[in-house]
Amino acid sequence: MECRNGKSDALTHHSSSLNIAMYPWVALGHQTPFLHLCNKLAKRGHRITFFAPETAQSKLLSFNLYPNLIEFVAVDVPHVEGLPPNAETTSDVPYPLYPLIMTAMDLTQPDIEARLSELKPDLVFYDFAHWMPSLAKRLGIKAIHYCIISSAMIGYSVSPSRFEVNQTMSDLMKPPPGYPDPSIKFHVHEARAFANKQKEVFGSNVLFYDRMFMAMSEADAIGFRTCREIEGAYLDFIEEQFKKPVLPTGPVIAEKPNSGLDDKWGSWLGEFKQGSVVYCCLGSECRLRPNLFQELLMGLELAGMPFLAALKPPIGFDSVGDALPEGFEERVNGRGIVYGGWIQQQLILEHPSVGCFITHCGSGSLSEALVNECQLVLLPNVGDQILNARMMSKNLQVGVEIEKGEEDGLYTKESVCKAVSVVMDDENETSRIIRSNHSKIRKMLLNKDLESTYIDAFCKKLQEIVDKN
Repeated sequence: MECRNGKSDALTHHSSSLNIAMYPWVALGHQTPFLHLCNKLAKRGHRITFFAPETAQSKLLSFNLYPNLIEFVAVDVPHVEGLPPNAETTSDVPYPLYPLIMTAMDLTQPDIEARLSELKPDLVFYDFAHWMPSLAKRLGIKAIHYCIISSAMIGYSVSPSRFEVNQTMSDLMKPPPGYPDPSIKFHVHEARAFANKQKEVFGSNVLFYDRMFMAMSEADAIGFRTCREIEGAYLDFIEEQFKKPVLPTGPVIAEKPNSGLDDKWGSWLGEFKQGSVVYCCLGSECRLRPNLFQELLMGLELAGMPFLAALKPPIGFDSVGDALPEGFEERVNGRGIVYGGWIQQQLILEHPSVGCFITHCGSGSLSEALVNECQLVLLPNVGDQILNARMMSKNLQVGVEIEKGEEDGLYTKESVCKAVSVVMDDENETSRIIRSNHSKIRKMLLNKDLESTYIDAFCKKLQEIVDKN
């Protein structure tokens, strides 16, 4: 099979194109990376059906660059007691209700089975729907677990060597046997959160890590949005652990949005000199505790540089304005903005005035950051963000992680200020090393041949899996 470039080829060479279905977890941070991959596959002539609740589709439509090949199909999400009316995605509910959204998604299984039976795709991509592999097998469809979580985290937390043995908290503080980098470890407060997560029910009376383990161990293959140049050792470890093909897609860098940066941000950023602004954003779902929200902002104030902080209101507050430290707005007037709404992050990071990015280390944000020139300050919050931060700071040395208390996981305005000051001081030896390493990775990721080589190889592997009886 040959992966073809160009839409015209796609429409005339049906025999070479795959018919693919996708059903990611109904959180925007999962759906958008799936859709970015859809674009890369559609560019090579493959047809994709993307299952999503109707309410989610409006947020996704603008990312669909090949509407002639990528079709959205609405999924009817049954109501689950305890959810607000019409709640279908994580955007519709606060974090504590996510397990109920997962239960609702699990209840779509009969609908998905009927649609897949009619559609007869060659492959179905999924992540949290642990029931998908057995459903696909019944219908003669190959099941690909597409993981947007880093392979470093999956290897650390879900590999059979970890999963099939009862783990104490001290076990969780170090990686499992055979893990590629023994220096990557959890702090005490992270291991405690991880131990609690292992006991967490995540939809349909299924434990979170049971769900993940089943979803991966029963797949025909596991895909990762990464490249071997960065995560090769972890990919090999997972392939050896799960005894199934592990397929990297390459970086899958999002295409530039069609829209430009909003004038209000463009003109405000334009008031500051090149590389001087600190941009802080902790993702679309992170809500900090009020004390940490205030320490973060006071750390930005203490650093003395212009800043734009795009943050959700902290827990217990309806707006960011209500949660600001006393007198804060007056003190930072003219050089600092705290904004509680959605922001055009990809375009903000490209702006020449932005010199530093404080990130929660979600994989999407990191991939956007690494292809830009701003320096990274790492402030992980939960889950894979923690090991993403360790990889960025220890393995790749492209950022500085904000120091936190070993036991309590708390940071201070001083620790925020210190990390920002280090990366923004180009005379500092640590900063020089970080800038040099970041520059090399950026150049590698922006090499168009790298991406096309990975996607072509990924297509070839998919065809081999389909052809295998």
